[in-house]
Amino acid sequence: MDESTRMLLGLAIGIIVMIYLVSKTKVHSFIALLIAALITGLIGGMPITTMKVAGKSVTGVVNAISAGFGNTLASTGIIIGLGVMMGGILEKAGAAEKLAYSFVKAVGKGHEEWALGITGWIVSIPVFADSANVIFAPLCKAISRVTGKSMIGLGLAMASGLQLTHCLVPPTPGPLTAAGMFNIDVGQMIAGGAIISIPMLIVIVPYCIWIGKKIYQVLGDNGEYIRKDYKPEYIKSMDNLDEFLNKPGLPGLIPSVNPILIPIILILIKTCVDFVGMTKTTLLYQFIALVGSPIISLTIGVLLAIYGLVPKMADKEVLKMMDDAIKDTGIIMLITGAGGSLGQVIKVSGIGDALGAMVLNWPLPAVLIPFIIAALMRIALGSATVAITTAASLTAPLMGTLPVSPLLMAISCCVGAISFSYFNDSGFWVWNGMYGVHELNDQIKCKTAVSLIMAFVGIFELLIAQFII
Repeated sequence: MDESTRMLLGLAIGIIVMIYLVSKTKVHSFIALLIAALITGLIGGMPITTMKVAGKSVTGVVNAISAGFGNTLASTGIIIGLGVMMGGILEKAGAAEKLAYSFVKAVGKGHEEWALGITGWIVSIPVFADSANVIFAPLCKAISRVTGKSMIGLGLAMASGLQLTHCLVPPTPGPLTAAGMFNIDVGQMIAGGAIISIPMLIVIVPYCIWIGKKIYQVLGDNGEYIRKDYKPEYIKSMDNLDEFLNKPGLPGLIPSVNPILIPIILILIKTCVDFVGMTKTTLLYQFIALVGSPIISLTIGVLLAIYGLVPKMADKEVLKMMDDAIKDTGIIMLITGAGGSLGQVIKVSGIGDALGAMVLNWPLPAVLIPFIIAALMRIALGSATVAITTAASLTAPLMGTLPVSPLLMAISCCVGAISFSYFNDSGFWVWNGMYGVHELNDQIKCKTAVSLIMAFVGIFELLIAQFII
């Protein structure tokens, strides 16, 4: 058995074992992910601990598991913690409810999923998708509470919109890198990515509405997740919307929206100055980089929630709000970190390179070669950005021999990276944890299914576009 085959076999066995442990045994998902990472690395040929081989340092599987766990939580752990603290205050102070009523009035009753999908599509152009998911989770839950709709359908519509532009539209890192590698004008990449993402959004929102009825889950009065069979009578008529908006005890709209809106604006400003190439040594840039980082901007959001919504509440009560909100995030962080461990093992073992080399020899339409490579990288590594970068680096050198537009090839990399959100994707676990989706079956029907559906729509668009461009 050659080395590449052994690596791919290790990945397959690791994933199969993990699925079996999660679905058929009492083993927790966190432990199952760690076992899968260990099996994948050992069968793939990694040593147990880091060692020198022929003068080169070879990373051990145990070291890769630790590094992957730490690297993933370094980027998501603090954001999750701050986000749920802010969400706890928004919910207990009535701000989330105020935002929900205002949102429903603005978009019209019954159109909430469409409005959330479009909101996510717009917001994720400047804002990292995982951060936006955390920021908007309280709003989705509040809309569920006031309308009677399933938080699953609402949250999934928001997440789908976020995922589309995160993967397809610069200045997010993945599509920006693809544009650079294929030597494409960034404006063309923005226009092309935005246009090709619109049919995907149009197709996926009805699925989100449908799955929200199949997995009907709402928040109870004590903040617990309640799952039951959907009935049309659960949907509230909202006939007295103005009365609800002016209900005594609810805070004003401006202090309610500030904790969500201000962090988004700060992150947007940071993205814009990076995009235009502001000199990084200036004091102004350093200040913008500070307040525009997700961690600092969300910290500002939490402070705005504390001093704008509950300024007169006793210190102990405010601290209890935040403590209660953060109690359930420990397991979210553990599982998210373990997903990063699996991704890191696959990355350093060379499995991603083996997958890419394999695809380049397949007899495929040229425009689908980047798609397949990116899709396999997303399956293997979990990160959409890494999947786009890898697919672009492998296929950009082929442009002189392929009769396909460089723009389509770059977009193909991005569409492929949408395709498979599952166990080693941090966003998969962040979303499932935020919306209380714990069953493997339901997890696949939600985040994994929407990513596959959007990617399949993208395939048809690519095949049609190659005859036009």
